[in-house]
Amino acid sequence: MAETTETTGEPGGRERPGRPGQAGGRLPKGFRDAEHGWPELRRIPRPAHRLPLLGDVVGVDRRTPLQDSMRLGRELGPVFRRRAFGKEFVFVWGARYAADLADESRFAKHVGLGVANLRPVVGDGLFTAYNHEPNWQLAHDVLAPGFSREAMETYHGMMLDVAARLTGHWDAELAAGRTVDVPGDMTKLTLETISRTGFGHDFGSFERDRPHPFVTAMIGTLTHAQRRNSVPGPLAPLLLRGANRRNEAHIAFLNRTVDGLVAARHRDGGGSGDLLDRMLRTSHPGTGERLSAENVRKQVITFLVAGHETTSGALSFALYYLARHPEIAARARAEVDRVWGDTPAPGYDQVAKLRYLRRVLDESLRLWPTAPAYAREALQDTVLAGEHPMRRGAWALVLLPLLHRDPEVWGEDAERFDPDRFDAKAVRGRAPHTFKPFGTGARACIGRQFALHEATLVLGLLLRRYELRPDPGYRLRVTERLTVMPEGLRLGLDRCPAPAPSAASASASASASASASAVVPEDGAGRGADGDSEPGSGSAARCPVHGAGE
Repeated sequence: MAETTETTGEPGGRERPGRPGQAGGRLPKGFRDAEHGWPELRRIPRPAHRLPLLGDVVGVDRRTPLQDSMRLGRELGPVFRRRAFGKEFVFVWGARYAADLADESRFAKHVGLGVANLRPVVGDGLFTAYNHEPNWQLAHDVLAPGFSREAMETYHGMMLDVAARLTGHWDAELAAGRTVDVPGDMTKLTLETISRTGFGHDFGSFERDRPHPFVTAMIGTLTHAQRRNSVPGPLAPLLLRGANRRNEAHIAFLNRTVDGLVAARHRDGGGSGDLLDRMLRTSHPGTGERLSAENVRKQVITFLVAGHETTSGALSFALYYLARHPEIAARARAEVDRVWGDTPAPGYDQVAKLRYLRRVLDESLRLWPTAPAYAREALQDTVLAGEHPMRRGAWALVLLPLLHRDPEVWGEDAERFDPDRFDAKAVRGRAPHTFKPFGTGARACIGRQFALHEATLVLGLLLRRYELRPDPGYRLRVTERLTVMPEGLRLGLDRCPAPAPSAASASASASASASASAVVPEDGAGRGADGDSEPGSGSAARCPVHGAGE
């Protein structure tokens, strides 16, 4: 999610040893204007047409603050500033400066204005906690094992089940001759995935004609948090009176929904060791502390919101680019057919073998990271990249879509979609901290591997099943609600033929018909170009998701 204010020093907050982001006690309270933290602020470029009181608002749209900042960043350079309603902000996108901000000994996460606006919804959840709040470290240490390899393998089957519901829905739309609503359906998919794997709950999203009320409430709170950034603080109670009431209703619905999940888990007497079980029953391995009931509610909402909103955007952008580049889609589909063969349901380990498809996903996240910014604050008086002095507590917002387009890193063709930017040789040749779609440092996304596994699995299943047809008249529009998502994206579908049997399975089948004792050779036959074994289970044509007989 985009981060735009205060990290430490909330009223009543205390510093504790070992918490990330500490240095020398509490930092100043409230919003920290760049004028107070950057002694040589006047050296940093700003837009030319600054208005009294309003600031740098000429030509901007309150619905697209990220894209406005990207436009200004291209004009002003890798470090620039903007002023809005009396508050000065510093933005960074140059790779050299972003790499320096990643130094954990001098900088830490800063909870920006947009993220702080979500605290009425999720409080001190993992994503929105201030660095000094003890529940961050407690929740992180309790929940981290929930994203281990062992845990991920248990989630894999549930991911396949939810993906089957998506393909069933898309098959029905295809049969009816309709295009599919990509962002809407990816939101349904990712909500059901995180709710089932993490909390044992089924929202029934694919059985609904309209979005589940939880999604409506979630989008409402995200939109409201972003809108608050565009309204002068003193006028917000007046200008947002109706919006505030709606937001309170949305928060109340989210709370009731999660309270119901927790109550059901208590009635059932336990679950399968999922994230909710860990929240309710696991003590910190070092201190023996446990999460409070209130914090459990906040953590569940955090995972339900952040755990599906960003992944649905990543899938939607990837499908947009795959539809617009049929040659890339064909190459990715060939890899899926080669690696997965005709197995009806790929195993957990087979997903990681889709190396080219993972590059497609990474390239989509490069151009449109769905959590498009993060903020970093100075833990001590320092100088950013040897150029810009910063006082302790000063902060900057890193604009990822521009960092990921820095021509010094990505070349003059940085706007071009090219998954081969992420082949192993290219990655080794790039400087670190130039690709950061999951944030940086100790507060980077705890669910990164979960999201990447889910997205790669789903893209592989969809490519094996469908040809994607873009609308020739569609031009990419990006909607912003702290996260970003392609707006109005619909795709046509054609059903792919069932994948041909892999070389290994065909060989095994032929050998078996000649001799019951024949085996597939182990001297390299049936291996792909990258050395991965190709699965095979016979030559019968099978439906890629549901099995034989379609």
